[in-house]
Amino acid sequence: MIYQMHLHNEDASKHINNQPYTASFLHNGLPSIDRWSVKDTVGKKEASKKMKLTMRKYQQDEDQQKIRKFLQEVFLKNRRRETCWQVYRWDYWCWHVNKNIFKFNLEAAIFLWETENHQLAAILHPDAAGEAFLQVHPDFRSPEIEIEMMKVAETQFATTQPNGEQRLVLWAHETDEMRQDILFRRGYTRQGNPEYQRRRPKDQSIPAFSLPEGYTLRELGGEDEHPARSWVSWKAFHPSEPDQNYQGFDWYKNVQKAPMYRQDLDLVAVAPNGEFAAFCTVWMDFDTATASFEPVGTHPEHQRKGLGKALMAEGLRRVSQLGATLCTVGSYSEPADTLYASLGFTAYDLNEPWVKEW
Repeated sequence: MIYQMHLHNEDASKHINNQPYTASFLHNGLPSIDRWSVKDTVGKKEASKKMKLTMRKYQQDEDQQKIRKFLQEVFLKNRRRETCWQVYRWDYWCWHVNKNIFKFNLEAAIFLWETENHQLAAILHPDAAGEAFLQVHPDFRSPEIEIEMMKVAETQFATTQPNGEQRLVLWAHETDEMRQDILFRRGYTRQGNPEYQRRRPKDQSIPAFSLPEGYTLRELGGEDEHPARSWVSWKAFHPSEPDQNYQGFDWYKNVQKAPMYRQDLDLVAVAPNGEFAAFCTVWMDFDTATASFEPVGTHPEHQRKGLGKALMAEGLRRVSQLGATLCTVGSYSEPADTLYASLGFTAYDLNEPWVKEW
């Protein structure tokens, strides 16, 4: 999911109150991922009852690294499928999306469930206002923990609509039949506009793309290039907004503070006049050998020149040299789907939003 600091000015923190498996399926030849259903937990139900989980609030210094390790472990246990967030997305949310846009008080907005031995079992947190994600370790999945987390989310993260109703969006992976069933029973409705979780294995060749005359690709320079990087991002993601709504470039300092940020993977296309025409940032997780592209964008005046493809191909070459065996990218629109598919990101899973209004 792509965010820019200009999307939302409201301080979203005001919305916070102080194994046997079943059938599998494929998308475009992608190796199958097991579906989770309520009946899958029957054999583990008694064991899960004995494993007491305790909920507590997030503590900034102690929990940041604990959460990152948790997400990496879950990603690997789920065969590198995004049934929970990857750690790069957590980093990007913490250091950009939340710091620059929504400004949640993390110690009030993040809920953790732990075992008696302080092993992290589940995380509940917001994304945008009125939207929350449930991240559950596969060893602790059960209807009980799902329901408990949903109850907390409905109390803490729902937003009040103009008609006085409450509204909340929760997300469920298409393979997660257990969560889908519980959401349905609690009055949620599956919505459109899912996230396409696209992936590209290492064994595919990297396509070659030639640049238009006068254009060049390179990594982002020093802090003096933040204004140009911020401006091309603004134009790419807000082409219809008046430029007086542009809010400057200080936000990019926070992006560069994210633990996985690497300047050699922060790529830009430079136009013949020296202005930035397009950009692509790649996040390399060495612990999972996975590279993720977020964000990718092109200034409207420079679109349809193959700049996005060329940048992503360069990113693919660089992370391949760093040892990535899997590359991922998320998409929500047809133009993005076409771009990513042309680069070999043809296999995908769906992560779907479910909405409840009451």
